[in-house]
Amino acid sequence: MIFTRTQKYRSTTPREALKTRLIGHHVKIHNMDFEVVEKEQSLRIIPHAEQAEGIKTLPITKVEMKEEGNKMNVVVTSKMRKLDLGGPLLIIIFSSFLIAASVILMLVGGELKISYALLGLGVGILLLFFVRMQMGYYDYIRKIRSYIESQMDFA
Repeated sequence: MIFTRTQKYRSTTPREALKTRLIGHHVKIHNMDFEVVEKEQSLRIIPHAEQAEGIKTLPITKVEMKEEGNKMNVVVTSKMRKLDLGGPLLIIIFSSFLIAASVILMLVGGELKISYALLGLGVGILLLFFVRMQMGYYDYIRKIRSYIESQMDFA
């Protein structure tokens, strides 16, 4: 999906050592608490959204570890909670329709002022949306990744 981010690492930290460093710990990001739990042979970093004041778009992060000799491949995948997915998708679809409508109006010879206004509105909404996502959702992802990196040893 458009909101899923994956990062791969190679670490010298043994699997069990990394698990003990992460499992049960809490990560505080923007006054939001994230807890690391083990689920189905991988680790999950899950937000405690009951503390949230207002509506927040939060990621659920999955950490998969596979050992290859004395190295370990760590794959960190963050994706948006299904509960939060509707709003951002509606914003993208709405602004895409505005941009498509402006292009169609320009091609069929409609009023150029209206076409430019629709185009500007669609692009403006998308830009504002992506700036807000960088300050919120993607910032959570960056800080969760940096926390995981801080617990690993690299070759």
